[in-house]
Amino acid sequence: MYKLLFFLLITLHSATVFSQKELTHEVYFDTDKYAIPSTEESRLLLFISSLADVDIESISIFGFCDDIGAVSYNLRLSQQRADAIKTVFSNNEISEELITNVDGKGKILLKIVEEKNIVKIRGLNRKVEIIVKPKPIKVVEVNTEKEVLKVEEPKKKEIQEVLKGDLKVGDKIIFDTILFKTGYSQVMPESKKTLEQIANILVDRKDLYFTIQGHVCCTQNSRDAVDRKTNLRNLSEARAEYIYNYFSKKGVDKKRMRHLGLRRKFPLGGDPKFDRRVEIVITYVVN
Repeated sequence: MYKLLFFLLITLHSATVFSQKELTHEVYFDTDKYAIPSTEESRLLLFISSLADVDIESISIFGFCDDIGAVSYNLRLSQQRADAIKTVFSNNEISEELITNVDGKGKILLKIVEEKNIVKIRGLNRKVEIIVKPKPIKVVEVNTEKEVLKVEEPKKKEIQEVLKGDLKVGDKIIFDTILFKTGYSQVMPESKKTLEQIANILVDRKDLYFTIQGHVCCTQNSRDAVDRKTNLRNLSEARAEYIYNYFSKKGVDKKRMRHLGLRRKFPLGGDPKFDRRVEIVITYVVN
């Protein structure tokens, strides 16, 4: 296909950058422990949920201990606490590429905390500090105009167009416009209209049999992520099942579909939001 060449009058811009306030959270631990207490884990998951709409630049995780214990022991324990928090972030689809610091700092001296009760002070020092830095906001100002040559690439086919075309066994259609909220199996509101259009096409395409494959992003190795609604580690399966149930309610025959969770076995790379995805693979075409 030939590329189309044309001249475009573009506007040059200058940008003013405004920093956003950092978001912080602290997780407290029991004496000599790096396992996260259940109440603290619940608080942490709520904090992670609040980051769903934040454009994150970096995350720093710092572990600390009280003043009891040898220096080497405290350094090791504080690092284990920081690592435990990092694992929770990873298991809940927060990209490890965003986590720039995971450091055990050792003990905090008693005098650092403004509190007279030594037992309380030590309890407050057995913690991990989390600092989330949002990306700066850019305000663009128009300056001048300049005429340049632009090359228009061939337009990518939309999912709806692909589904209406000729398909064969083994074809894979990635629903790259169907986006999921971090840690959940429900699609984002802006994706629902497209999902409905896809369902309507599949209702009419009674010749297609397919498998719905669910995926997650950002977990360690090829593990599945935790579904924050159910607390089960089956988020990729839950996403596939969500689409399966949605199609079924819209009238797609269940006999033509199956669903499968593929965990994080096949990351696409790039923006993590595109790994929080589903795709369908054609398994049979009626002639």
